[in-house]
Formats: sequence, C-alpha cells, structure tokens
Amino acid sequence: MSDVVIGVLALQGDVREHLVALAAAGAVARPVRRPEELAEADGLVLPGGESTTISKLAVLFGLMEPLRARVRGGMPVYGTCAGMILLADKILDPRSGQETVGGVDMIVRRNAFGRQNESFEAAVDVRGIAGGPVHGVFIRAPWVESVGAGAEVIAEHDGHIVAVRQGNALATSFHPELTGDHRVHGLFVDMARGHGAAGSP
Repeated sequence: MSDVVIGVLALQGDVREHLVALAAAGAVARPVRRPEELAEADGLVLPGGESTTISKLAVLFGLMEPLRARVRGGMPVYGTCAGMILLADKILDPRSGQETVGGVDMIVRRNAFGRQNESFEAAVDVRGIAGGPVHGVFIRAPWVESVGAGAEVIAEHDGHIVAVRQGNALATSFHPELTGDHRVHGLFVDMARGHGAAGSP
C-alpha cells in the first residue's frame, strides 16, 4: 500500500518547512499550486504566511472553490498561523476582500499576539500529543476568540485558544514546522491515514 500523500498549499509562506516536517512524519509530501495537484492529495496543509495574500492567490489560481469543496467533503486539512485564519468560518477583523476556505466553527482574530517584533516561543500542551509540551513559535499569530459546538479546543496559551480540531480539520496559531519537533505533523498524518482507511472499501 502506498503511503498517504499530503499536499502543502504552495502559493506563499513557509512551504518548504512543512514539506520537510511531513516527510519526517512519514508522509509523501508534495507542493500544491493547481487544482489537479490538489485532486491527487489525501490531505492538505495550509501554511503560515499572509492570510489575505494566500486567499487572493487561491482565487487567482482557481483553487479556492476546489479547496472549499474538498474540505466540505471531509479531506483532512491542517492550518498553521495564516492557515488557521483560512480555516475559520469567521474572521473577527478581515481585510477588505479577504476570503476563507472555512471548515472549522471558530472565530479568529488576526495578528492577535502582536506584530512581527513581538514574536515569541512557548511550550504548549496539546491534547492528543504525547511526550510533553510542543515547542510553539508564534509569529504575528492569530488566536481563536471562540469556537462553536463542533470544534474542540486542544491547546491554550496565556488564556487564549491556540489549537483547535474539528473532525478532519486541525488548526494551530503557532508554527511547529519551524522547530524540528514533528509531533503535530505526525498527528495530522495519522488523521489523514485514518481518513483514508475509513474511506477504503
């Protein structure tokens, strides 16, 4: 049996780091820039970067509607930082013309932890990940203002929600791909494998 194929949306942001982390977690990792590449992926990572830019490029490259359809259809998806914003059903403070993929019943606040020069690192306990806290890198990071009934809060920092899971969707405010700790990516790869097994005849 071939291993699970995880794409990384490669329009803008820290794509290479996610590809490395996914490969270390046992997935076949591929960049995704076109709808046909998305169609070949068992799961997808929406990386950090600039959420407004990524959303506009996704529309320009004809990816936004296929993305929404795949997420609605249950494709495993993981968003970090800007990717978390893209997965939110609602942004508290959207920029003009900013769209989201949606899929997680949460409201997020952009750049909630401050500007670039206020970036920081912290140990984060993530429910469902063994071996102690995850090392989180927060760069102009959002936080989750609130979640709906369908979403599960799996991590908080300083009283704010920084990781959420809903069905086959996972989202973190922080960047585990920058740390060399691949446990969050491992959790996502396991989610994608489980989804593939559940969908097998």
